[in-house]
Amino acid sequence: MSPINPPSRYAASLRWLHWIVFALVLLAYVFINLFELFPRGSTPRLNILAAHYLAGIAVLLLVLPRLAVRLSHVDPPIQPAPDAWTRRLSKLTHVVLYLFLIAQPIMGIITLQIAGKPVTLFGVTFLPALFGPGDRALAHQWEDIHGTVGEVFYYVIGLHIVAALWHHFGRKDNTLRRMV
Repeated sequence: MSPINPPSRYAASLRWLHWIVFALVLLAYVFINLFELFPRGSTPRLNILAAHYLAGIAVLLLVLPRLAVRLSHVDPPIQPAPDAWTRRLSKLTHVVLYLFLIAQPIMGIITLQIAGKPVTLFGVTFLPALFGPGDRALAHQWEDIHGTVGEVFYYVIGLHIVAALWHHFGRKDNTLRRMV
């Protein structure tokens, strides 16, 4: 059952969480790309890696309440309404984005744990190494998977942005305006 007067925009809390998570994901990508510019073991490299961890953990901590808010509120309708295939593609893309936002930080944490390393942020341990000395080879495999998934999601995130722009400038509907 839909409300008599559905909202024209998403709830303010959801809009804020959307844009904060977007900024954190962007920062995580910026930090991991900057990371490669510094020599191994250097302080800037370690600080950039810590900032990458912080952004990833913040994404994980914010995406769960974001998902709860999303599921507990009515989505504002898209006007004019898109066709069925567009709605299905939109739902699929959003499910994949949420899976990424949850799985990617967890894979990063698992990578550290498999390596026998604690999760530390700027020298403060937030999660100790739970599995002993670690397995470097397996940790490198997980790191490669984490990196590959991150690269794949450049395209999924790009698709999400292009779709929002297409709705706004091509279809001239209210899809983008619902989130701003």
